[in-house]
Amino acid sequence: MRNNTFSSADLPAHLGSDARFSLWRDIYTADIASVELGISDKNPFYAKFEASHIGGLVYAKMTGTINRVTRSRQSILADTHDCFSLVINTSATAIGGTYRQNDIELKPGEAFLDAGEPQTILGQDHNSWIHLGIPKKLLDAPFAKINDKQGLVARHDAEALRLLRNYLMLFDTGDLPASPALTAHVAATIIDLVGLVTGAKGDEAELAGLTGLRAARLEAVLANIRTDFSNPELSAEFIGRKLQLSARYIQDLLAATGSGFSERVLEQRLLRAKTMLSDPRHASKRISEIAYEAGFSDISYFNRCFRRRFGDTPGAVR
Repeated sequence: MRNNTFSSADLPAHLGSDARFSLWRDIYTADIASVELGISDKNPFYAKFEASHIGGLVYAKMTGTINRVTRSRQSILADTHDCFSLVINTSATAIGGTYRQNDIELKPGEAFLDAGEPQTILGQDHNSWIHLGIPKKLLDAPFAKINDKQGLVARHDAEALRLLRNYLMLFDTGDLPASPALTAHVAATIIDLVGLVTGAKGDEAELAGLTGLRAARLEAVLANIRTDFSNPELSAEFIGRKLQLSARYIQDLLAATGSGFSERVLEQRLLRAKTMLSDPRHASKRISEIAYEAGFSDISYFNRCFRRRFGDTPGAVR
């Protein structure tokens, strides 16, 4: 995986707003995408484009004062990329316009599949969106009718879209394996989720549901455990209510990984307690306080688990 950032902040400081936009636009259209761009005249020009390459996919984010993206027949002919793009509106306001001469509107959090057809998308004074580029052959193979889904809007609360956005956030933190095998697995999961977001039907959706959707749900469960493990009330039911999944499904999902819900929560709590016990900033705290802060409600149970996990007592670690 490799990352690229192209920001107007990196352009020569002596350039005025219009000159900065002209230079940035020329570089962007020459090196990144063959489109026509417009900007708000109410604010100084600013734009930042970030892209991560995941196997054959491109996960890109754009933010700034660009408020018009047009793909004309001429720009389509000049584009050498044969890709689908899933466009997700991450702005605080709606964006919209026309796609293949049909009206389109994306409310915040909504998405549509762009197959590189004529379009004009308009926004407000400040806009941001995600562009997920996937070679057409990679979507055509598992989803035979994917081309029929272009231009259709996916609601922000659709489960597959919500899980896809959460899954893509892994790239924002840089917490992603670098090995080719794991990167290929992540790319396959993204492709499966995109197929589901677009509303693929039949055998294709069933297959994707067994791979991409399950993997994204698992990552969402693990993320919640990592975030909420110190909450003594944390349970599979608690996370299930947040993710709209049954507690039994969550238990089965984790059991299939070889480490169940209770094991994963216990491991996170023990690691937090050990870190705090070794940290001079917590030297004034009693061991029982640290245990409670890590999520334990029974100090005897904490002592037993700690000794079994680390081979020593909590007091000996200090």
